[in-house]
Order: sequence, then C-alpha cells, then structure tokens
Amino acid sequence: MAGNMALKWKRALGTAVLALAAAQAPIVAAAPGTAAAPKVLHAFLSTGETGLDPAVASDIATLALLENLYDPLLRYDYLARPVKLQPNTLRAMPQVDQAGLTYTFQLTPGIRFTPDPAFKGKPREVTAEDYVYSLKRLYDPELKSPWLFLLEGKLAGDGALKTRFSHATAIPGLQAVDKYTLRIRLSAPDPNFLYYLAMPATAVVAREVAEAYGSQMGNHPVGTGPFLVGEWKRSDKITLLANPDFRATVFHAAPAAGVPPESRAAAAALEGRRLPLVDRIEVKIMEEYQSRMLGFLNGEFDYIEQVPESMKDMVLRSDSAAPELKPELAGKGMQLSPFPVLQTYYMWMNMEDPLIGGYGKDKVALRRAIALSYNSAEDVALLKKGLALPAQSPLPPNVLGYDPAYRSPIAYNPALARALLDRYGYRIGKHGYRTLPNGQPLLLTMHSEPSMVGRLRDELWRKGLNAIGLQVQFKSDKKTEIIKASRLGKVMMFETNWIADFPDGDNYLQLLYGPNSGRANYARFNLPEYNRRYERARQLGDTPERRVLYREMKQLIHAYNPWVLLTHPISADIRQPWLKNYIRHPVEFTNWRYLDLDVAERNQLTKMAP
Repeated sequence: MAGNMALKWKRALGTAVLALAAAQAPIVAAAPGTAAAPKVLHAFLSTGETGLDPAVASDIATLALLENLYDPLLRYDYLARPVKLQPNTLRAMPQVDQAGLTYTFQLTPGIRFTPDPAFKGKPREVTAEDYVYSLKRLYDPELKSPWLFLLEGKLAGDGALKTRFSHATAIPGLQAVDKYTLRIRLSAPDPNFLYYLAMPATAVVAREVAEAYGSQMGNHPVGTGPFLVGEWKRSDKITLLANPDFRATVFHAAPAAGVPPESRAAAAALEGRRLPLVDRIEVKIMEEYQSRMLGFLNGEFDYIEQVPESMKDMVLRSDSAAPELKPELAGKGMQLSPFPVLQTYYMWMNMEDPLIGGYGKDKVALRRAIALSYNSAEDVALLKKGLALPAQSPLPPNVLGYDPAYRSPIAYNPALARALLDRYGYRIGKHGYRTLPNGQPLLLTMHSEPSMVGRLRDELWRKGLNAIGLQVQFKSDKKTEIIKASRLGKVMMFETNWIADFPDGDNYLQLLYGPNSGRANYARFNLPEYNRRYERARQLGDTPERRVLYREMKQLIHAYNPWVLLTHPISADIRQPWLKNYIRHPVEFTNWRYLDLDVAERNQLTKMAP
C-alpha cells in the first residue's frame, strides 16, 4: 500500500488549478431540511502527494486522493466486519465460473467521467472497453507501474503484452464482450483476485485523457468518483469538490450481524442517504507532527488518525494502561478510537548492495547482527509510547494467514550480535568500530526522513548499532525521493512500512518475492526457495497447506534477514464532536464519502475555543 509507499514520477509544476475552481464549481445541494451552508470537511495528509495517475502512484497520500477521484470495479462495504467487497461500478458482484478462472462483470450504464477538454465538450460514458484499456495500462513499459505485479502472469495470454506492448493487442484474459460486459480470464485460480479490483491502481481511466496529457496525466485527474479536483497547490493544499454528476449512490448497511455494535449508530444515520454527504473537502499537507496536533486541537481539522507517538502526551492520559483521552478533551466532546492498523514497520537492507548484500554466510551474519541490535522493547515503550505490537513476521494481526502463535527467532541480543560478528571476521579496528573481514572500513548508510521522529529513530539505530561495534551514518531526504532511489537500487538501508492493499497475507509476502525487485521488493531479495513457496501459496486460499508454506517463508526471511521486523502500530484516532459517521476502515485509506458534519455545532464550538 501498502504501505503504502512513496513514489514521485512527476516533476513539480508549482501551483496548478485543475478541473473547476472551487468558487466556480457547482455544489451538491443540501438535503431537504438541512442548513444551506456548504459542508466542508477539513482533513490533512501527512506527506505530499505525487501525480494523480492510478497506474503510477503508490504513496499513501496520493492513494487516499485517488480512491475519491477514480472508480475501480469493486470497493469495500464501509461497515461490514470482517471486511467484505461490494459492487462499485457494477450492477452486481461478478459471476465466476466453477474453475475460478473466468470472471464476468456487468457495468452499471450511465456512469460518466468528469468533464475535460479531451472529450471535446461531449459527455463521456464509461464502457467495458475503458476497463480493458485501464488494466492494460499497468503493462505499459513506459509507465513502469509498481502495480503490474497484481496482473502479471495472471491474465490469460498476457505474455503478448509483455513481449511487445500495445493497446491494440488483444488477449483472451481481458475482453469487452459488449458495451457493458467485461470478461477477465485467469491463467490459474487466484483467491485474492477480486481484492485487486477494489484498489485505486485498477480504477477506470479514459483513453482520450491519457493520450491527451501523456506523461502529465497525473496532473490532470479525470475520473468518475464522488469527488473531483478543485484548487491544487502542490504539496500544500488540495480541494476536492463533490462531483455533481456522480451516479446515484445510496448507502445501505450490511445485515446487522455483519456490523459491529460500535458501528450501528453510523449505519442507522447513513441508511438511505445519497453519497457523498459533504460538499467540499479541504486537504492540507502537514508533514510536521506538531503542526498536525496543534491544528486538530485548534479545530482546524475534523479528525486526526494515528496520533504520532511523540505527541501522545498532548492528548492521552499518562496514568492509563490503555489509550484514553485527557479529561479536558473528552469534556469537549472529542472521541478516541484505538484502531489496530493492518500495517507493518520494517527496516529493509539492499540484498544487492556490495557492503551488506549477498547470500554468503559472512553477509548473512552481518545482517543478522544488525537485526539483533534492534531494541524492540525500547522502540515500543519510548518511541511508540505503547501504541504498537512487536512484529514477529511481516503479517500483522487480522489479515488472512496471520499466525498468532508464531514467534520470530530474532530478538534483541547485542551480546549474540557481537559474538556473531567476531566469528565471521568483523573485527574492531583502531577507531573503535568494526571492519570488514578483509580489513577494509565498514560504514553503514541508512536513509531517514528529516523530521523529529526521523531523528529519534536515527538515534535508536545509532545506539543499537554502535553497541555492537558498527558505525552508521544517516542520509536524510524526503520519503518520496528515498523511495525513488530505492527502486533504482541506490539505497543501502531504510526503515519504512507497508499498509494492506487487501486483507490477505499475500499482500505482505509479495514484498520479498524476487520478481518484484525494483518495485515493491525494495530489499531486492531473490531466493529461489522463497520464490517457489510464494508462487505455490498465492494459488491457495487460507488453507492448512498455505499456512505451512507461510511458516516456511517466514523462517527463510529470518534465516537470511533481508528485513529487520519492527512493529505493528495501534492507531489512536480522535474526531471532533461535530464529525458524524466516522468509522476507520481496515483497508481503504479514507472514509470521506460517508462523513457528515454538523456545521452549526462546529461553528458554535470553534467560536467558544480559546
């Protein structure tokens, strides 16, 4: 989503105003009986966005925007738990043949792209051919889509697209049967296939728009979603306007048995209402943790998700074992929702780096010593402020394939790390740090982000590595730039995270699959024994056979140490009293289309604030 991960494909263009200006765009009319004042949701993103092209973007901030601008075939039921897919641009869920290979999708007629000069003034309806075109775009070698792994080798006959890409190339795996009927054939069953079709990467785009703007398409988002782009100031502010031509979408809750008790009030409030409920969303880019917290406490934002660990003491009681709001905030009507995020933090090491990469025993020993130097207890207690679980494997709790009984054989043990380095010839040199077995200097380089938390994490790593005699330097840069360099294999070590794109262990274990090197596999881990098990496991559902394969794959990860597993965060989410229907979804990045506001209550409470 992963975690999803930063990618900057487009050059900064300064300030751009796209689609319709906020002052000129039509606003969806307020429901009868409500105040005439427009409902404006105030939110923030923690990092700057990149180009808004579904096939290319993979950072969390951009994906959050994309899922409100573009439409995949399916999406998740907002309130159903465990998570459940539902039709999005379809009349009903797809028909699947008995072999699990052929999927037939019936599109809802009348869905339209938002207006754009590429359409020459004519309304543009979505057809099955548009989805054929959009899915083929992931194979376009010029785009270098990080999402190609979702379809590559899975669609019947897609080798023809890999050999010599052309949109004119027809393959049996991707066909528009008629105007509203899409047929997809797989080369082998894939239990997770429908999850892929609920991701922003597989959303529908218009060929005219892609061809009109070429490599700049990400600066001209034209989708069919509930919102469209108004004002856009790069890495500062983006305004989303309710799409006046958005198809009639009325909320209907899942059966009561599938809705958790804490969500039933929201289900009742949403039932029968047309989405979206707000007229406009003002999204600020807020990279500094303190700015986010102060903005929220001052009423500038309607909610805050994943309160930064370093800011916990500003809002949570220090005398409570479980996360609990300070009395003065609870007294203002703010509400806290602890949320176990489908997210894994890890520090990856480049397996192709000449210093720490490779599969020889001496290189494995170095990486394992680095892993043994990581003080998980200190990280969770001091940096995460208790809002995290130590990661035992890449899989977080609540994804299919997670084994609560599995324990990592790698734990904080600096004495063992020192003994391991001694055994394989990493001796202490005259400057007090270890050298390579050949006597050459050994200097680790870890990239990090230029933030307060980034600096705190640098010190955690420096302390642990220095304690076993390893010297490390830190290279600070924006995450988007670090990920860009990582895809090119130019980063030695980096701490990052992955958020689930879909709730299955495959989404995490694919991060270490060899053919994904240079894409989601930043560590460039390419072990035949792992690859074979992954290829077998991805054809299986959550079965006993797959669980055995998953356990063996975890053991291989711990044997070769391409990653240092860190934590699974527990998010402290807080919302303002005037925000309605707020429920955090385990997979989707935002819930903006479902949120409602009591404008009068907000106006009253913000006026009362000191």
